[in-house]
Amino acid sequence: MKSRHLVFLGPPASGKGTQGRRLADENGLAYLSTGALLRRALRDDTDLGKLARPFLERGDYVPDDIMIPMVLEWIGEQNNGWLLDGFPRTVPQAVALDQSLESKPLAIVLHVPDDELRRRVRCRLECGNCHRVAREGEGTDCPKCHGKLAARADDASANFENRLAEYRRLVIPAITYYCDLLRARIVKGTGSPDEVYARVCG
Repeated sequence: MKSRHLVFLGPPASGKGTQGRRLADENGLAYLSTGALLRRALRDDTDLGKLARPFLERGDYVPDDIMIPMVLEWIGEQNNGWLLDGFPRTVPQAVALDQSLESKPLAIVLHVPDDELRRRVRCRLECGNCHRVAREGEGTDCPKCHGKLAARADDASANFENRLAEYRRLVIPAITYYCDLLRARIVKGTGSPDEVYARVCG
Protein backbone atom coordinates (compact mmCIF):
# COMPACT_ATOMS: atom_id res chain seq x y z
CA MET A 1 0.00 0.00 0.00
CA LYS A 2 1.34 3.43 -0.90
CA SER A 3 -0.69 5.33 1.70
CA ARG A 4 0.20 4.85 5.37
CA HIS A 5 -3.04 6.48 6.53
CA LEU A 6 -6.14 4.47 5.64
CA VAL A 7 -9.83 4.52 6.53
CA PHE A 8 -12.02 1.46 5.92
CA LEU A 9 -15.66 2.24 5.18
CA GLY A 10 -18.63 0.05 4.33
CA PRO A 11 -21.99 -1.09 5.67
CA PRO A 12 -22.27 -3.26 8.79
CA ALA A 13 -21.13 -6.87 8.12
CA SER A 14 -19.24 -5.85 4.96
CA GLY A 15 -15.96 -7.27 6.30
CA LYS A 16 -14.21 -4.09 7.43
CA GLY A 17 -12.79 -5.75 10.54
CA THR A 18 -11.58 -8.89 8.80
CA GLN A 19 -9.92 -7.05 5.93
CA GLY A 20 -8.73 -4.07 7.96
CA ARG A 21 -6.96 -6.16 10.60
CA ARG A 22 -5.21 -8.25 7.96
CA LEU A 23 -4.10 -5.20 5.98
CA ALA A 24 -2.84 -3.47 9.11
CA ASP A 25 -0.97 -6.57 10.33
CA GLU A 26 0.73 -7.22 6.99
CA ASN A 27 1.78 -3.58 6.51
CA GLY A 28 2.84 -2.68 10.06
CA LEU A 29 -0.03 -0.23 10.60
CA ALA A 30 -1.64 0.59 13.94
CA TYR A 31 -5.27 -0.53 13.86
CA LEU A 32 -8.32 1.03 15.50
CA SER A 33 -11.82 -0.43 15.34
CA THR A 34 -14.11 2.25 16.71
CA GLY A 35 -16.92 -0.31 17.03
CA ALA A 36 -14.80 -2.67 19.15
CA LEU A 37 -13.57 0.27 21.23
CA LEU A 38 -17.15 1.36 21.93
CA ARG A 39 -18.35 -2.16 22.74
CA ARG A 40 -15.43 -2.59 25.17
CA ALA A 41 -16.27 0.74 26.83
CA LEU A 42 -19.89 -0.37 27.13
CA ARG A 43 -18.91 -3.73 28.65
CA ASP A 44 -16.50 -2.07 31.13
CA ASP A 45 -18.98 0.74 31.92
CA THR A 46 -16.35 3.46 31.36
CA ASP A 47 -17.21 7.16 31.01
CA LEU A 48 -17.19 6.70 27.23
CA GLY A 49 -19.43 3.66 27.63
CA LYS A 50 -21.93 5.64 29.70
CA LEU A 51 -22.07 8.37 27.05
CA ALA A 52 -22.35 5.92 24.16
CA ARG A 53 -24.79 3.42 25.74
CA PRO A 54 -28.12 5.04 24.77
CA PHE A 55 -27.02 5.40 21.15
CA LEU A 56 -25.60 1.89 20.83
CA GLU A 57 -28.64 0.28 22.43
CA ARG A 58 -30.84 1.87 19.75
CA GLY A 59 -28.46 0.96 16.94
CA ASP A 60 -27.69 4.65 16.34
CA TYR A 61 -24.27 6.03 15.51
CA VAL A 62 -22.49 7.75 18.38
CA PRO A 63 -22.48 11.55 17.85
CA ASP A 64 -19.54 13.40 16.33
CA ASP A 65 -18.75 15.33 19.52
CA ILE A 66 -17.97 12.03 21.26
CA MET A 67 -16.28 10.18 18.40
CA ILE A 68 -14.04 12.87 16.89
CA PRO A 69 -11.99 13.70 20.04
CA MET A 70 -11.64 10.01 20.89
CA VAL A 71 -10.24 9.07 17.47
CA LEU A 72 -8.02 12.14 17.10
CA GLU A 73 -6.51 11.44 20.53
CA TRP A 74 -5.68 7.88 19.42
CA ILE A 75 -4.14 9.11 16.15
CA GLY A 76 -2.00 11.58 18.08
CA GLU A 77 -0.46 8.65 19.98
CA GLN A 78 0.67 6.85 16.80
CA ASN A 79 4.19 7.30 15.46
CA ASN A 80 3.78 5.45 12.19
CA GLY A 81 0.98 4.56 9.79
CA TRP A 82 -2.51 3.63 10.91
CA LEU A 83 -5.80 2.18 9.71
CA LEU A 84 -9.21 3.25 11.00
CA ASP A 85 -12.06 0.73 10.82
CA GLY A 86 -15.47 2.42 10.88
CA PHE A 87 -14.31 6.03 11.11
CA PRO A 88 -15.18 8.53 9.74
CA ARG A 89 -18.89 7.76 9.62
CA THR A 90 -20.11 11.28 8.83
CA VAL A 91 -18.96 14.17 6.65
CA PRO A 92 -18.04 16.30 9.72
CA GLN A 93 -15.86 13.42 10.98
CA ALA A 94 -14.13 13.17 7.58
CA VAL A 95 -13.53 16.92 7.49
CA ALA A 96 -12.21 16.97 11.07
CA LEU A 97 -9.85 14.11 10.26
CA ASP A 98 -8.53 15.89 7.15
CA GLN A 99 -8.05 19.15 9.06
CA SER A 100 -5.97 17.40 11.72
CA LEU A 101 -3.54 15.78 9.25
CA GLU A 102 -0.88 16.94 6.84
CA SER A 103 -0.92 13.61 4.98
CA LYS A 104 -4.54 12.94 4.01
CA PRO A 105 -5.96 9.41 4.31
CA LEU A 106 -7.12 7.12 1.53
CA ALA A 107 -10.60 5.61 1.94
CA ILE A 108 -11.14 1.95 1.05
CA VAL A 109 -14.85 1.27 0.65
CA LEU A 110 -16.24 -2.27 0.73
CA HIS A 111 -19.40 -2.76 -1.33
CA VAL A 112 -21.66 -5.69 -0.42
CA PRO A 113 -25.35 -6.13 -1.46
CA ASP A 114 -27.94 -5.80 1.32
CA ASP A 115 -29.15 -9.41 1.04
CA GLU A 116 -25.61 -10.70 1.58
CA LEU A 117 -25.15 -8.39 4.59
CA ARG A 118 -28.31 -9.81 6.18
CA ARG A 119 -27.15 -13.37 5.53
CA ARG A 120 -23.78 -12.68 7.14
CA VAL A 121 -25.28 -11.04 10.19
CA ARG A 122 -27.56 -14.00 10.92
CA CYS A 123 -24.56 -16.27 11.47
CA ARG A 124 -21.90 -13.80 12.67
CA LEU A 125 -20.03 -14.52 15.89
CA GLU A 126 -17.36 -12.35 17.50
CA CYS A 127 -14.79 -13.06 20.18
CA GLY A 128 -15.58 -11.12 23.34
CA ASN A 129 -11.86 -10.93 24.14
CA CYS A 130 -9.94 -10.01 20.95
CA HIS A 131 -13.01 -9.04 18.85
CA ARG A 132 -12.03 -11.29 15.97
CA VAL A 133 -15.04 -12.15 13.79
CA ALA A 134 -15.31 -15.91 13.36
CA ARG A 135 -15.82 -17.64 10.06
CA GLU A 136 -18.79 -19.95 9.63
CA GLY A 137 -18.24 -23.37 11.20
CA GLU A 138 -15.43 -22.36 13.58
CA GLY A 139 -17.38 -23.40 16.68
CA THR A 140 -17.70 -21.44 19.93
CA ASP A 141 -14.03 -20.83 20.86
CA CYS A 142 -11.89 -18.18 19.18
CA PRO A 143 -9.10 -19.88 17.19
CA LYS A 144 -6.83 -16.89 17.84
CA CYS A 145 -7.05 -16.29 21.63
CA HIS A 146 -9.44 -19.08 22.77
CA GLY A 147 -11.99 -16.56 24.05
CA LYS A 148 -15.69 -17.27 23.72
CA LEU A 149 -17.48 -16.54 20.45
CA ALA A 150 -20.97 -15.06 20.69
CA ALA A 151 -23.48 -13.12 18.61
CA ARG A 152 -23.22 -9.35 18.88
CA ALA A 153 -26.14 -7.49 20.43
CA ASP A 154 -26.08 -4.95 17.60
CA ASP A 155 -26.66 -7.77 15.10
CA ALA A 156 -30.24 -8.33 16.31
CA SER A 157 -32.51 -7.92 13.29
CA ALA A 158 -34.21 -4.61 14.18
CA ASN A 159 -30.95 -3.15 15.45
CA PHE A 160 -29.10 -4.19 12.30
CA GLU A 161 -31.74 -2.66 10.01
CA ASN A 162 -31.43 0.59 11.94
CA ARG A 163 -27.65 0.54 11.55
CA LEU A 164 -28.03 -0.10 7.83
CA ALA A 165 -30.40 2.89 7.52
CA GLU A 166 -27.94 5.03 9.50
CA TYR A 167 -25.17 3.91 7.14
CA ARG A 168 -27.14 5.11 4.12
CA ARG A 169 -28.04 8.40 5.80
CA LEU A 170 -24.65 9.29 7.26
CA VAL A 171 -21.81 7.22 5.79
CA ILE A 172 -22.77 7.36 2.10
CA PRO A 173 -22.29 11.17 2.10
CA ALA A 174 -18.87 10.67 3.75
CA ILE A 175 -17.95 8.20 1.00
CA THR A 176 -19.09 10.75 -1.58
CA TYR A 177 -16.80 13.31 0.13
CA TYR A 178 -13.78 11.05 -0.45
CA CYS A 179 -14.89 10.20 -4.00
CA ASP A 180 -15.17 13.90 -4.86
CA LEU A 181 -11.60 14.38 -3.62
CA LEU A 182 -10.42 11.35 -5.66
CA ARG A 183 -9.30 9.64 -2.46
CA ALA A 184 -11.60 6.61 -2.43
CA ARG A 185 -11.27 3.08 -3.77
CA ILE A 186 -14.48 1.08 -4.10
CA VAL A 187 -13.83 -2.64 -3.59
CA LYS A 188 -16.25 -5.50 -4.27
CA GLY A 189 -16.67 -7.14 -0.87
CA THR A 190 -18.19 -10.48 -1.91
CA GLY A 191 -16.33 -13.77 -2.31
CA SER A 192 -13.89 -15.50 0.00
CA PRO A 193 -11.86 -13.38 2.45
CA ASP A 194 -8.73 -14.06 0.37
CA GLU A 195 -10.46 -12.93 -2.83
CA VAL A 196 -11.64 -9.71 -1.19
CA TYR A 197 -8.20 -9.09 0.28
CA ALA A 198 -6.59 -9.43 -3.13
CA ARG A 199 -8.94 -6.70 -4.41
CA VAL A 200 -8.20 -4.52 -1.39
CA CYS A 201 -4.47 -4.74 -2.14
CA GLY A 202 -4.87 -4.45 -5.92
